Amino acid sequence: MNKFPPPIETALIGFGFSGRIFHAPFLKALPQYSLGCVVSSQVQKVNEFLPETKVEANFDTILKDPNIELVVIATPNDTHYSLAKAALEVGKNVVIDKPFTVKSKEAIHLMDIAKCHQKHLTVFHNRRWDGDFLTIKDVIEKGLLGDIYLYEAHYHRYRPHARPDRWKEGHNVPGSGTLYDLGAHLIDQALQLFGPPESVQADVARQRPGSLADDYFHLTFTYGGKRVILKSSSLVYNPGPRYQIHGTQGSFLKSGIDPQEEDLMADKNPLDFDWGVTKADQDGLLSYDSQQLKISTLPGNYGAFYTQLAEAIWNNKPAPVLAEDALQVIQLIEKCMDTVLIKKKNIQTGHFK
Repeated sequence: MNKFPPPIETALIGFGFSGRIFHAPFLKALPQYSLGCVVSSQVQKVNEFLPETKVEANFDTILKDPNIELVVIATPNDTHYSLAKAALEVGKNVVIDKPFTVKSKEAIHLMDIAKCHQKHLTVFHNRRWDGDFLTIKDVIEKGLLGDIYLYEAHYHRYRPHARPDRWKEGHNVPGSGTLYDLGAHLIDQALQLFGPPESVQADVARQRPGSLADDYFHLTFTYGGKRVILKSSSLVYNPGPRYQIHGTQGSFLKSGIDPQEEDLMADKNPLDFDWGVTKADQDGLLSYDSQQLKISTLPGNYGAFYTQLAEAIWNNKPAPVLAEDALQVIQLIEKCMDTVLIKKKNIQTGHFK
C-alpha cells in the first residue's frame, strides 16, 4: 500500500482580500497542505481565522526556513516579481495570485529561475474554475453552437465611488486598474478557449469621477472572421448576460456570477458537498433551430487548482496553470496598453488612422 505523501508545508504571503478569501480557505481545508505560516502585519486578523498558524512580519524568515516547500504570494501586483524571485532562488515552489507580474520581462525572468532550480511556478487564475466558464467551455467543446464567430464576456460591477486609497485604484501604481485586475481573468479565459489572437484593439479609460486608475476597458481580439470582445466597467448597475456566444448553429447566453467568492466571504467550507453550485435561475440559455433550451451550470471549484498543484509537486506533473499561459496574459495586457498609447498619441498630434 502506497504511503500518502506528507502535507506540503506552505507559507502564505499577504492576508488582504486575496490572501484571506481566495487562498487561506483552501490551504486550511485541503489535507494536501499544512499552512504553517502567514507573513502579514494583520496579526489579529490572521489569528481569528487561523488560530494555529504562526504569523511572521518578515518575509526573510520564510526564505530561511528549510521546511517551507511552497510560497503563495497574495500581495500587491508590483511586489509579485521581487517576492517570487527571492523564493525561487532559495528553492521554493511558488504560487502567484494573478496577474503573474506587471511586466512580461519580469515573468520571463521568473520562469528562467524556476527552470534553473527545477521548481514549480504557477499563477492563480482561479476563474478557469468558475462554474459559468466551465459551462460555456463545455458547450463550445461539444460543438453545440457550430463554429464560433462572436464571443462576448463582460465583468461589470456597480461601484460608482472611486477608492484611490486602495492600491488597486491608486495613481501611478504599477499593475493597478481594472485591466490588470478583472481583465486578466477575461483574457486568460479567452486564451483557454481560442488561443492567442491575430490582432488586438483596446479602449481603456477612467470613467468615475475622481478615479486615478483605469476602471473601464473594451477589448477586441481578432481571429480571422471571429471576434472576441471583453468588457468591464465599474458603472454598470444591470450587467445583463455575462457571456454571449454566437455560432453557425446557435447562440448561448449565460447570466449571473459564480457563487464561490460570495461563499468564501461568508466563511463557507469549500469541502462542502454543494460547493460551487449555481442556482437554477442562473441557468444558461441555448438557442438553436427555433428552440430554446436551459443548460444547467456546472459546479465551480477553485480548490481544483490546489488539488492539481499538490499532484504536480508530489509527482512532478504539470502545474494547474502553466507559467507560459500566464505570461501570454501579461503580454496581451501590454499590447492593449500599447494600442491605447498609440491612439492617444494620434489624437494629440492630429493623426487619425
